Amino acid sequence: MEFENIQSFDLTTCIGSKVMRISRITAKIFRKYLRPFNITGSQLTVLFILAKREGLTQKRLCEIAQLEKSSLNRNLKRLFEKRYLSRKEFPIINITDEGKSLVNTIIPEWEKAMKEIRQILGEDGEDALDMTLTKLMTKKA
Repeated sequence: MEFENIQSFDLTTCIGSKVMRISRITAKIFRKYLRPFNITGSQLTVLFILAKREGLTQKRLCEIAQLEKSSLNRNLKRLFEKRYLSRKEFPIINITDEGKSLVNTIIPEWEKAMKEIRQILGEDGEDALDMTLTKLMTKKA
């Protein structure tokens, strides 16, 4: 049996694969700095968003964070359990003082991760990421 598509396929040219590898590499760096806080990058993204823009619905959080609904729900559940978020005004979700305190404590470690990644990428690499994100965000899937 011939598998001609497999023969002609080159994983090194796959954009999806490149983006996922970038994501895994940067996530690994962030995990190194976030490990003491027992929080994931996605959970921290939600906390960062709500620390700056309180009072959002799940739908709006999905849009801003670019997370699938199921992923957001899983992360929200954990953040509610840890009392970093409140649903007293449901369907509006707010960050609690505990959540704000955690974000405030994490920011210096997050900045260390950002510095390490920026040193690896250089200015041109970061500019390329910004341009790529802008192009992808303006094109609705």
